[in-house]
Amino acid sequence: MKNDIKNREDIALLVDAFYEKIRKDNVLGPIFNGMILDWETHLNHLTTFWESSLFMTKKLEHRYSGNPLEAHIKVDKYAKNTIDEHHFGIWLNYWSQTIDDLFAGEVADNAKRRARKMATFIHIKLFEAREN
Repeated sequence: MKNDIKNREDIALLVDAFYEKIRKDNVLGPIFNGMILDWETHLNHLTTFWESSLFMTKKLEHRYSGNPLEAHIKVDKYAKNTIDEHHFGIWLNYWSQTIDDLFAGEVADNAKRRARKMATFIHIKLFEAREN
């Protein structure tokens, strides 16, 4: 039986396993590998993001500060404004698959819900940013 996501170590395991898949993907890999030069720092940053997102009410040693939308707009510009629903679909499938491979429970389900909401929001905002 799988455990739920309980702490930063669990999130780090999830983030590392997820981005291992992303980096090998034929569609997403070239974008991520082209943009991210320091993977260790990036994975730590995303672990902090997800820890802050999933454990908002807990006292945490690390709290995320940053602007995910701004970061994704830069990624879209790098990809020559070609990121679309297909890219987000691949990303979401890997995210849910990785969670399901490693965890089960309320926090794991919340991580999938939050990712779907975030993907929808960022997808819409990328298209709005292209108009400016």
